[in-house]
Amino acid sequence: MSDEADQDELTNEPESDDDAVVLDEDGADRRRFVIRNHIKKRLDSYLQGRLKGISRSRVQKLIDLGGVKVNDTTPKSSTKIKTGDVIDVVLPPPAIRTIEPEDIPLNILYEDDSFLIVNKQANLIVHPARSNLSGTLLNGLAHHFKMQSQQRGGNFDGWQTRGFRQNKKRTVDGLSQVGADECRPGIVHRLDKNTTGVMVVAKSDDAHWSIAKQFEQRVPIKAYLALVHGAPDPSDGPGCVIEAPIGKHPTIREAFGVRHDSKSKQSVTLYRVRERYRGYTLLELELKTGRTHQIRVHLQYIGLPIVGDITYGGEPLGEGDIDNPPIAAGSKKFVTYARTREEGLAIEAKNRDRDDLLLAHPALHAGYLNFIHPVSDERVTFTAPVHERMRSIIHQMRQHRVDGPTAKQGVWIDLDQCVSDASN
Repeated sequence: MSDEADQDELTNEPESDDDAVVLDEDGADRRRFVIRNHIKKRLDSYLQGRLKGISRSRVQKLIDLGGVKVNDTTPKSSTKIKTGDVIDVVLPPPAIRTIEPEDIPLNILYEDDSFLIVNKQANLIVHPARSNLSGTLLNGLAHHFKMQSQQRGGNFDGWQTRGFRQNKKRTVDGLSQVGADECRPGIVHRLDKNTTGVMVVAKSDDAHWSIAKQFEQRVPIKAYLALVHGAPDPSDGPGCVIEAPIGKHPTIREAFGVRHDSKSKQSVTLYRVRERYRGYTLLELELKTGRTHQIRVHLQYIGLPIVGDITYGGEPLGEGDIDNPPIAAGSKKFVTYARTREEGLAIEAKNRDRDDLLLAHPALHAGYLNFIHPVSDERVTFTAPVHERMRSIIHQMRQHRVDGPTAKQGVWIDLDQCVSDASN
């Protein structure tokens, strides 16, 4: 049976790159193949015929790296496909030739010869990818370093303003070359598109390797602030440990969830109650593991979805919702809840007609980062003030405080510094 005949017997359903509800931070191209008739082929051979322009060796590597699932299980290259099989493929983004400098306002909290610290704003993806070739943090940093060079009297040729050096190892002048082959030079760690807060970006290769090794060994201390619907039970005290394994959501492909099977991984989150309001709570969170969407999934699982987190059952926040808190869709405890893409898009469409809308993305902020300086070998600490929208909401919430236990000790984030009137 020919490849052409094979293609007539199944459907190819490429997933949309639209990230209005669930972000695909890597810009990966997701595809689904449903086998309609019996085909006597190995998986790698079949995919080579369907994924045009990709060699069989690359297909095999993609399978080995876990980029292919057959019926939601991890296959081997030699797996024989059969009628009714559903094959999901995640293709990495294509190589990007340039990172154009763009005049994107960036809140740089600190900078030296080794690294810089950015207080990332919402709606900003960290690096270019398939569906986001511009408007990223790296585009803004390329412009930042370009302006620095010009201020020092440097002369920029046309190709230099394009970020990547031509005919040399791809990088951005001013950033480490580590990660440049994957179009993420200098990027040690990432935050989701709509997660705000503190990020470290390496400027030298030595600093990159040093800081990246610290992250791998869990040396840095990272703490987040999240404004959530509802409140922890006062009997739980001012803090608690959430220990629940996380894996792909069992029914919604774009989401993750708590699941107790072989497809999940151990996940541990600590939370501390910082302030209590009527219908809402301000939590400080510390990750002990680093799973995708971990904070969002764990908070939804204990019935405290993040305000504005449409995917995981949080609700958009309007002016009237401060005085009359809604019951969030994801507020039921110990249930793995997530909205479908279609449900999320419908909510976002409705939001566009609201005149009172304050927040429609997760109220999640990386407020604190502490690690060892790669040169001085001393601990350095950075606090990122929340951005204006979240700051204003917290100050309005403070007009509706309620009693209950809050954490006074063992916290990392200085609220006076992080949520002050001077924050921006």
